[in-house]
Amino acid sequence: LDAQCSFGHMLTNLGISGIFSAKCYLDFYPNARLVILDKDNCVGGTWNSRRGYDSFWTQWTVGTAEFSDQAMSRPPDEDVYLEFFKAKHTTKYLESYVDSHSYAGRTLRDRIRLSTEVFSLSKADGKWTVLTKESGLHHTFTTPKLVIASGLTSIPNMPSLPGRESFQGQILHHEDFGSSNVLTSQDIQNITILGAGKSSADMAYEAVKAGKTVSWVLKATDTTGPGFFLSPKGMGPYKNAFEIGMTRVAGTFTPSFMNGINWWTKLLHSSKYGVKMMSSFWGTVDADARKDANFETRENLQGFEKLAPHSPIFWQNCTGGLLNHVDFFDTIARNVRIYCADVQGLDKDYLLLEGGEKIPSDAVLCGTGWVPSLQFFSEDQCRELGLPHLLSQESVSEKTRWTDLEAQADIKVLATFPQLATPPPHYHKAPTHTPYRLYRHIVPMSESGKAVEDRSIVFIGQVGVGNYFPTVECQALWATVYLDGKLVLPSMEEQEKEVALFTTWCRRRYLSSGEEGNNMTFELIGYVDTLLKDLGLSSYRKGWFKDLFAPMWASDFKGLKAEFVQRFGYDE
Repeated sequence: LDAQCSFGHMLTNLGISGIFSAKCYLDFYPNARLVILDKDNCVGGTWNSRRGYDSFWTQWTVGTAEFSDQAMSRPPDEDVYLEFFKAKHTTKYLESYVDSHSYAGRTLRDRIRLSTEVFSLSKADGKWTVLTKESGLHHTFTTPKLVIASGLTSIPNMPSLPGRESFQGQILHHEDFGSSNVLTSQDIQNITILGAGKSSADMAYEAVKAGKTVSWVLKATDTTGPGFFLSPKGMGPYKNAFEIGMTRVAGTFTPSFMNGINWWTKLLHSSKYGVKMMSSFWGTVDADARKDANFETRENLQGFEKLAPHSPIFWQNCTGGLLNHVDFFDTIARNVRIYCADVQGLDKDYLLLEGGEKIPSDAVLCGTGWVPSLQFFSEDQCRELGLPHLLSQESVSEKTRWTDLEAQADIKVLATFPQLATPPPHYHKAPTHTPYRLYRHIVPMSESGKAVEDRSIVFIGQVGVGNYFPTVECQALWATVYLDGKLVLPSMEEQEKEVALFTTWCRRRYLSSGEEGNNMTFELIGYVDTLLKDLGLSSYRKGWFKDLFAPMWASDFKGLKAEFVQRFGYDE
């Protein structure tokens, strides 16, 4: 059975990006025929109730993890640690958000189609055709405007595990950890964790607290090493490390075009004195983190020293995150057996390592990351839209053009930030795909460089930042005025130069983690500044002192919508 529907505006995914993008568009077009498609069975994306569990904590804090038009109720004290809070409160907030926003008699929730998976897209005669599957039924949607808000954590990256068909236990990705019974089942006593990042660390910690026997396996080859796990404590007037990172002045401590080129950033990153000072600063941050973990001398059950990151924290060549438990390192050191080895495969009730060692396993939990959530696009479409596609599929002309553009950009990067020319010895994971090449990380240049009538698709949330709430709020405004043809953009040549500059800088700045061309670990405020500047608006909203030294709060953006409406005539 095949059903066909036509909509004026369509979004994919019901996470933070999709929810606010829908709300933003309906603010200006309340009578629009808008639908949101999501393959999951509940609202929230990464933060939905299926993926959550009671001890799952956020990496953001009270007052920063909300949209400017609706504050999140403060969680009870037992669910707050240094202003970080349990993730279930973000879930509750997003559920409330889709119910509290109503347009033309229909809430955001009324416009959602859950358990609907998109499996292909095509464009013809100015309209997108979206093919989906829902409860075994095929549906066809058509729309002139399409918002892809599928995010970076939608599709699990599952490792190849030979012998899994004979394994009698459970094999789960972190995505399914919250909805599983691995911590409560009496049949599961031996748990093996795969992966080296924050999700692996969280699962290992929770498994120990549940009384399980835990082994943690880190890859030995083709790896950037274990992630950095940092203390969340703040200093001075800042309650936590996240608040420090959400200040504009902290952003200037990393070499970035987005964070501004002025006398201050030139002093810090272009002068010999400044480079030396910044090297000392970041060296201290790195040393303090390693001292806090005490990898080498902390009493441990087995292999705790293997968790030491392989490269300095400044370069972000590995994953990482802020810790939510004061006893994390003690708990892991005393109770977890840590291995550094490649996995050979699985058998009936154990995991076999390349060295021959067998690890008894009733469940294997994979914190092995994610793959791009753009698999409904063909390779040809990815190439046309500036999305990651196989390097082996690049045409000669495409490769030559981008190689030349990036070579020119590299000269500028190293002239501006000389310290990026000499990273420390590290493992650099060879890319298999091209980087993202979206202008402003939102729009394909195949459309943005043409007439405004051709503007039909935008990508929201396809960037790696520490807080998606302010990012998405500004991206959605930018995307709305872009799709309406009201945003004047530079020429195609200038757009390509800007994209090449960012991807080249990103690769130099974040090493392996920068190969995808969308890493903004320390650039959130600079990126928001850039988007609002394009719109003729400003994120400097609190007076010079607070704009520099106070964290960016959600409430800072109150009034932004009214300014936007007036600026682009949406009140007429």
